[in-house]
Amino acid sequence: MASSGGAQNAAVAPARGSTGDLHTLAVGTGHEVSARLLLPPAARACYVLAHGAGAGMEHPFLRAAASELAARGIATLRYQFPYLERGTRRPDPPALCHATVRAAVVAAARLAPALPLFAGGRSFGGRMTSQAQAAEPLSGVRGLAFLGFPLHPAGKPSQERAEHLAGVKIPLLFLQGARDALAERAPIEDLVQRLGARAVLYLIADADHGFHVPARTGRNDAAVRSEIFAVLARWMDSLL
Repeated sequence: MASSGGAQNAAVAPARGSTGDLHTLAVGTGHEVSARLLLPPAARACYVLAHGAGAGMEHPFLRAAASELAARGIATLRYQFPYLERGTRRPDPPALCHATVRAAVVAAARLAPALPLFAGGRSFGGRMTSQAQAAEPLSGVRGLAFLGFPLHPAGKPSQERAEHLAGVKIPLLFLQGARDALAERAPIEDLVQRLGARAVLYLIADADHGFHVPARTGRNDAAVRSEIFAVLARWMDSLL
């Protein structure tokens, strides 16, 4: 069972802005990480959003996610894992990542107490969130949404990275690029089928793991993001 990491606190935000209010989260007794809460007027849910392995919460994709979801009435709390907060590239041990996920969920519940919670994130961050949920359910979280679940290494299709999902009993949304080298179509479809009715797969045509599409499609990154976050907002609404 993953440790909750002890006391988890959100500091008062020093500034406000269109990218969200900045907070500091305590993870256990030895780590502090940054987080941003973007809380639009009349928000109806909050998505606790973890970043991918190589880029933190200020990556353009995550900033766009917060903005797109805010326009659709969904708040976001996006946050750092400790290793990127320290400025290193090597991910933290899973137990520390799981504790960070839990700290972020606790903070979201404190900062937006009236809102139903969802959690997940981009690639690595989504996988860490699902591992935390499988080990011990995240309090108040109604569903997990993955923005490119990293099912296997590129060119090596397998299901090992998803074995823990059998222990996740809340709804799951997989938003995946149809050309994602880290989640080829056959294995991701097989996974979702095996997970049953609680899991939904939405494939973004022509998109890779970064949700980029070839120029020949006539679409750009902004159009793809709009599709992704419209689907995500509708899925959340179906569970409210």
